[in-house]
Amino acid sequence: MNPRILAATTGRILRQLRHDRRTVALLVVVPGLLLTIVYHMYVDQPVPPGRPSPFDRVALIMLGVFPFLIMFLVTSIAMLRERTSGTLERLLTTPLNRLDLLFAYGLAFGLAAAGQAAIASAVAYWVFGLTTAGNSALVIAIAVVDAVLGVALGLLCSAFARTEFQAVQFMPVVVVPQLLLCGLFVARGQMAGWLQAVSDVLPLSYAVEALQEVGAHAEPTATLWRDLAVVAGAVVLALVLAAATLRRRSG
Repeated sequence: MNPRILAATTGRILRQLRHDRRTVALLVVVPGLLLTIVYHMYVDQPVPPGRPSPFDRVALIMLGVFPFLIMFLVTSIAMLRERTSGTLERLLTTPLNRLDLLFAYGLAFGLAAAGQAAIASAVAYWVFGLTTAGNSALVIAIAVVDAVLGVALGLLCSAFARTEFQAVQFMPVVVVPQLLLCGLFVARGQMAGWLQAVSDVLPLSYAVEALQEVGAHAEPTATLWRDLAVVAGAVVLALVLAAATLRRRSG
């Protein structure tokens, strides 16, 4: 990859994103609104002595899940537009490397995710009183990594879609199973053996576990760092695989 080209491409994507007001609203406003719904769902639920409140448990995970969902949707459609509009073909005739383009998307949307995660976390902690044993900065960092995971998987899935509707259809295939098996609804250790085995190869499971570690421990744990390394590895793998599809699908 060429650092200069990577930086220039990242800047171009950020400028495009800034001028798309609906996408900016989706990134900035929607997570806070969804957290508001979650808060009012659990605000009156009883809290067993010595246990975290249901809102603390669920909202903490949602701070990682919402960026993953939103970035997957936004990125898959954005890349598909690059392909169908002919922009991608023109870019690939320049010195721009395929990895430069894909990692520029990861960086640009990662920066957008950092702002999104900071705003959503501020709403959760300061407005709704979310309490975690660990530092809120770690929660934001994990949320950003989750968002970049959504970006990487969105870029990969966009290679196999020809319309925006087809891109959205990948959500039940790629996103929903990860939501069901990440440990949000049932602890992974309590799942049937084959479901636990599937959960063990899905990157969102490790992202959720990392957030749970922050919720339960005042200091970062070895499990947290291992989980973040797994998610980061999944991001790199997805971006490399997405780069391998560009010429085949765009030629």
